Amino acid sequence: MKQRAPLTLAAVAAALAAVTGLGYLTAPAAPAAEAKPAAAARMPVERSALVCPAPSSSDIAETTYTAITPGAPGAAGKGTARLLGATKEAKPVLELKERGKPAGATASGAGAPGLTGVADGTLAPGWTAQQTTKVTVGRARGLLGVACTTPGTDFWFPGASTAKGREDYVHLTNPDDTAAVIDIKMFGPDGAVKSDGGTGENIRIDPKSTKAVSLASLAPAAQLPDVTAHVTTRAGRVGASVQVGEEGVGADWLPASADPAGSLVMPGIPADATSVRLVACAPGEEDADLTVKLAGPNGSISPAGSEQLHLKGGMTASLDLKDVTRGEAGSLVLTPANGKKAVPVVAALRVVRGSGAKQELGFVPAVGPVAARATVADNRADENATVLSLTAVGGADAKVKVTASAGTEAGEPASKEVTVKAGTTQTVSLAPGGAKGSYALTVETVSGGPVYAARTLALPHEGIPMFTVQTLSDDHAMVSVPKATQDLTVLID
Repeated sequence: MKQRAPLTLAAVAAALAAVTGLGYLTAPAAPAAEAKPAAAARMPVERSALVCPAPSSSDIAETTYTAITPGAPGAAGKGTARLLGATKEAKPVLELKERGKPAGATASGAGAPGLTGVADGTLAPGWTAQQTTKVTVGRARGLLGVACTTPGTDFWFPGASTAKGREDYVHLTNPDDTAAVIDIKMFGPDGAVKSDGGTGENIRIDPKSTKAVSLASLAPAAQLPDVTAHVTTRAGRVGASVQVGEEGVGADWLPASADPAGSLVMPGIPADATSVRLVACAPGEEDADLTVKLAGPNGSISPAGSEQLHLKGGMTASLDLKDVTRGEAGSLVLTPANGKKAVPVVAALRVVRGSGAKQELGFVPAVGPVAARATVADNRADENATVLSLTAVGGADAKVKVTASAGTEAGEPASKEVTVKAGTTQTVSLAPGGAKGSYALTVETVSGGPVYAARTLALPHEGIPMFTVQTLSDDHAMVSVPKATQDLTVLID
C-alpha cells in the first residue's frame, strides 16, 4: 500500500487562508491562564412590545392615551411605534413619529378596546405608554390610570379583594396570533382560596383580544377584604392588570407588584392621604418578619404601633397605617426584621384621599428601582396636577436627572438635577415651558444609591380629589450582547 504524504505547514496555511479569506497565517497565541471573558456590550433594544387593558365599561368614560420614546427630539434613525386595538381588525389608535416628542389620542365611552403595540428601530428603547380614564359619576367613578406593560407569564396582585362592595376584575390582554391559557389563584388570610369548580384554571384568552375575569366569581363564598391574586400562563403570554371599583370610594387600576423579594419599596404615597393600608403576601412556605418604615422628606421613621409585620407562608396579611404621611409625601419601605431571614414577599398599598362622599381610591404596588432610566407618560401642567416622588434607599445619597418632555400639542423640554438624601423621599414638580397637552417625565440615575420613583396625577372633580399613582421602573432600553471573537483554533484538530 502506498503511504500518504505528510501534511506540511505550508499546506495547512493554504487551506486556512482559503477558508477564512486571509492572505497570511499567524499562529494563534496560547490563551492566558487567568484570561477573563470579554465583557458583554450594552446595546439598545431593537424591538419593544406593550399591552394596555380595555379602559372602562362606563358610557361616560373619557380616556387619554399618551406614548413616548425618550431621547433627543429629531434624533436621526429609523423606527416605528404604534398602538393598535386588541381586536382582529387591529385599527391604529396612536403612532409615534420621533423620539422625545409624545403622541396622544383620546377615546370616549365603553367601546374603547384594549391595546397592543410594537416599537422597533430607534423608537424601541424606552418606549412608554399610559392610559388615563376619567369617570365623573356612577359606581365606577374615579380617575383610573395605568401604564401599558410588557406582556409576560407571571403576575402578583396583593391588594385585590372579593369583599361585598368591591368589584375587582383581572383584565387579560393577549397580543399574539395564538391563544393564551392562564390560571388565577388567590391567597387570603388563611392561605389558598379554593375557586368554585376550578373556574380559575385553564382560562382561554383568544388571539388579539381582552378578557375581564371577576375575582368574586372565582370564589363566590369567600368575601375577603384583602387577597393576593396570582396570574400565571400555561400557554402564551398576556398583559394583566386588576381594575378595582369600591362602592362609595372610587375606582382605579391595581398594577402588578414587583417580583417577590426580601425587601420592597412602595414609593409616592400622597401627602394628604387619609387612609393607607398595606397588603402583603409571602408566596412560599416560609414565614416572613418585616420591619415597616416610612421614608419622608426628613428621614425614615417607624409608624407608631405598626413597626413590624408578620406574614405566614402562603397567606395574605394587612396593616392599617391610617393617615401615616400626615401632610408630607412619603414611601413605605419593607426590610427583613433584625436577625430574621430574608423571605421573598409581594406587597401593595391601598390609598384613599378625601373623606365621606368625597373619597377617591388609588394603589401603590411595590416596584423595582429606576436603575438607568425610567419614564412615565401623561402628565399635566395644571397647578399641582403632577407630583413626582423620589426615594433613596440603601444608605447612600443619590443624584438623578429629571426631564420633562415637550407636550403633545406644544412646549419646550425642561430638565433639572435632584439630590435625594438616603432614607428620604423628595417631591419634584417639573413641566415643559409653554406646555399644552400631555407630557412625559423621565428619571435618569446620575450617581449614588438606588432610587425608587412614582408619579401622582391629581385631577379633582366637583370636590372629589380624584387621583392616580403610577410607579416608575427601569425601561430596559439597553440589553447585554455577548462579545464574539474569531478563534481559528477550532479549525485545527
